[in-house]
Order: sequence, then structure tokens, then C-alpha cells
Amino acid sequence: MTFRPKYISFDCYGTLTNFQMAPMARKLFAERVKPEDMEQFCKDFAAYRLDEVLGDWQPYYDVVYKSVLRTCNRWGVPFREADVSEIYNAVPTWGPHPDVTAGLTKIADKIPLVIISNAMDAQLVHNVKLLGVPFHRVYTAQQAKAYKPRLRAFEYMIGCLNAKPEDFLHVSSSMRYDHMSARDVGIKDKAFVNRNHEPGVPAYGTTEISDIGGLPALVGL
Repeated sequence: MTFRPKYISFDCYGTLTNFQMAPMARKLFAERVKPEDMEQFCKDFAAYRLDEVLGDWQPYYDVVYKSVLRTCNRWGVPFREADVSEIYNAVPTWGPHPDVTAGLTKIADKIPLVIISNAMDAQLVHNVKLLGVPFHRVYTAQQAKAYKPRLRAFEYMIGCLNAKPEDFLHVSSSMRYDHMSARDVGIKDKAFVNRNHEPGVPAYGTTEISDIGGLPALVGL
């Protein structure tokens, strides 16, 4: 199956940017969490991050703060705000997955590329620069005043472009943050990038690719 959308929209963290929350947690909590418990600790940290973005918008620092605090409380380990600052300040330094720049370069001058990301403006500008390709528009949760998977985040992107849901091919490595909501907002064409951090669910109408290197073929390039 090939698509020829007006826009290709992307999740950034995890899909394009190598999002390193779990490695950061493993490093920072190595002396507080047993090695055999670390995988579950990281899963709980991820679950609380998702839970924190489901309500009203709050600054991303607060999302990280509350997620770390709740995870520490759940595990009965000491909470240190210095850990929050170290994680938050590291986010803008994270670069792309190895397959991203080459894959996007084949498309960027032919189909406008758009990002909708759960980020602050001051963070994402650095991550996007590290991707190494031009983007038509970059939208953040800070601008939308809503984080994905809230529909409001997708509606903000669509509205800013004066577009329709059917104008997009949405690309993400997350069903829970992106593809389920993209379907609900009316985006029919969706590519699931299997980064092995979340299972795909074909029933939500996604086409699976192993990395961004597989994207040009989906749009006939």
C-alpha cells in the first residue's frame, strides 16, 4: 500500500528522536533500585508519564517531576528533585535514531513534514535541529495546551495548517500516545514505526515499518 498525503506528520520523541528516559532512570536510580527490579521500575515511570499528560496541560518539567515522584513513592525509594532536573535538561540533547536523517532526506523536499510533539518549545527546537532535515511546521504541547493522546493536540495541528484529517499520513512508534487518537480524530493513514518499545495494533488501521528508512516506499519515493 502506498500513500500520497498532503502532509506527513510525526511524533518526535521515540519515533524520530532516540528518547532515553529509561536509560536515564537506570543510571540515576542504580543505587536505589535492585537490578532485577529496574525493568518494572522503568515501566512504572513510563506509565506515570502517560497518566500525567492525560489531564489539563502542565509544563513538561511538572510532568517529569510528578512522574518521578509517583514512581519513587510506589517503590518506596528516596525522591530527589536533582534527578528531575537532570532528566529534563537532558531531553534537548537527545539526537535521532540512526535511520531517521537518511529516511527523511528522501522525502523532505517532496512532501511537507510536520511534527506534533509532547514537548516545550525550548526543548524541541534543539531536538529538531539534530534531525538534520527541514520541517514545514513544528508544533508542541506547549502551543496546543494539550499533550497527546489528547485529541486537542491533533486538532491544534490540523487547525493550524487549515487542513483536514484526511490530508495526513501520521507516523509514530506509539499506539497509545498517537495512533489511537489519530484514528479518533479522523486521520485514516497511519504508519507505525516498530521501535520495539510498544506493540503495534493493526486493528487501528496502521501500516507497520521497522524504521524511518521504510517510509519513502510508503509514499512512493
